[in-house]
Amino acid sequence: MTDTDCDNVAGVEDPDIHKRYLSISRVRNRINEELARDVEILEEHHSELLEELKDVVCLETDGENDD
Repeated sequence: MTDTDCDNVAGVEDPDIHKRYLSISRVRNRINEELARDVEILEEHHSELLEELKDVVCLETDGENDD
């Protein structure tokens, strides 16, 4: 995420609701498009990097559930 998107999603300096939703939308698009494409490329060409990505993204949360 960009620094601005991080700040807006986290509510730093109380961004207006439009900026916050715009940042959330941008992040969601990156997850669904860019990250998905990156995973496909790593699956095919560099499984070790894919495992590193999984290790970071799929970290255990000490049994805590965000639901």
